[in-house]
Amino acid sequence: MLLDRMLTYAGMNVLGARMRQNQGSIGEKDMSPSIEDIVDNFELLEDWEDRYRYLIELGRALPVYPDALRDEGHRVRGCASQVWLDSRLEKGTAHGQRPVVVLRGDSDAHIVRGLIAVVLAALSGRRPEEIAAVDVEAIFARVGLREHITPQRSNGLTAMLERIRADARKLQET
Repeated sequence: MLLDRMLTYAGMNVLGARMRQNQGSIGEKDMSPSIEDIVDNFELLEDWEDRYRYLIELGRALPVYPDALRDEGHRVRGCASQVWLDSRLEKGTAHGQRPVVVLRGDSDAHIVRGLIAVVLAALSGRRPEEIAAVDVEAIFARVGLREHITPQRSNGLTAMLERIRADARKLQET
């Protein structure tokens, strides 16, 4: 299958995507694929079984979410699965850059973890005021995810996006 060849070729780079290298506040590097690469990879995969497998691989590639943040304050309400999100403001990496929102997330469900990975690729590392302008729903529609996820997952996705946008507004005020 095409996905197997891509994963074998790419190793753990999740389809050999060009990787973002954002320096985090505690020294970790974000080596997740960019949203552009995720969209390109979805468009290469014609079979929905391969797309679901790719989505699961994206979720597996998420950085480990700290156990200390698996609490009610970080849990996303409105999701059928357990979902946790953390939003923090970090200084920009270049001199004079404005702060950006750095997002982390996790779920107890494999496909939902993949959805989180796509959302984080689209929104993490942006300035708080930019987050509201990103049409994540259009990204999901473009790759066909909106029509291929269950209504419960779709509701959970909406809850995640609302939470991230609300967090970004709060962070912008600080």
